[in-house]
Amino acid sequence: MLNNLVSLKRLFKITPLLLILVILSALTGCAQKDYDETSSWTQSKLLNEAKSALSDNNYALCAKYFEKLEARYPFGPIAEQAQINTAYCDWKRNEQELALASVNRFIQLHPGHPDIDYAFYLKGLITFNDNTGFLGSFSGQDLSERDPKASKDAYQAFKTLTVNFPDSKYTPDALDRMRYIVNALAESDVNAARYYYRRGAYVATINRCQIAIKDYDRAPAIEEALYLMVKSYDALGMKDLSTDTMRIFTLNFPNSDIFKTGKREPVTAKKASWWQFWNSNN
Repeated sequence: MLNNLVSLKRLFKITPLLLILVILSALTGCAQKDYDETSSWTQSKLLNEAKSALSDNNYALCAKYFEKLEARYPFGPIAEQAQINTAYCDWKRNEQELALASVNRFIQLHPGHPDIDYAFYLKGLITFNDNTGFLGSFSGQDLSERDPKASKDAYQAFKTLTVNFPDSKYTPDALDRMRYIVNALAESDVNAARYYYRRGAYVATINRCQIAIKDYDRAPAIEEALYLMVKSYDALGMKDLSTDTMRIFTLNFPNSDIFKTGKREPVTAKKASWWQFWNSNN
C-alpha cells in the first residue's frame, strides 16, 4: 500500500514535466510544418526552381513556386509570366477552377501582353478540360454528354483567339477544337431530341432539332436532326411539313441510308473525317 502511494506521488510530480515536453514537442512540430524552404531564395533561384519543377512535370510544385514568385515580386515581366505559368500548372494538375481564375486574371490585367493569344488558347483548354485530347471521341469518349456550358465557354475562348489573332501559332489547333466542339454541341441537342422522340414527345423533338439546325447547320449530326423532324411530323400528321423537311434532307444528304436503317452512319466510319467535312464546308 505504501509503495502504491509513493508511485502516485511520483506520477503527479512527473506529469507536469511531461506535459511541458509534449507542448514543446507540438510547437516544434508546427514550426517545422510551417517552415518555408524558399524564404531565403532569390528571385532567380525561385524562378529556376519553378522552371525545373515544370520541366519535371511536377505541376503541384511548379504551381507553388510560381505563386510565390508572383507574390514576392508582383511587378514586371517575370511576375506576368509566373501568373500564366501558374494557370498552366494548375490546369495540368486538374485544378480547373484555380487555373481558370489565374488565366482570367492574366487576361484582365495584361490585355496587351505578347502572349495574350496563348492566354486565350489556354483558357479554351482549361474550360474544355479534355484530358485525353480533343480526339478523345474516337477512343470512346463523348463530349456531347458533357455539360454544354463548358463546351460553349471553351468555344468562345478559342473564337476570341482565332478572330483577334488569326496568325497565332495556336490558331490552327483552336480552329480544329472549335469544329469538334460545334459537332459535339449539335450531337448533344440531337441526343436530347432522340430521347424525346422515343417517348413520343414529338413537339419537343422538333423544337430541339430546330435548335440544332439553327445553331450548328453544318454539323454531321444535322442529318439525324432532319430525320427525326420528318418522323415527328409524320407522327403528328403534319404531311406538308414532313414533305418540306424531307426535301431539305434529300438535298443535303442524298446518299444517306438513315431512313432505311434508322441510324446515322458513325462519323468515324465515313471516308471523310469530321474535320475534313467541316473544312470542305467552311
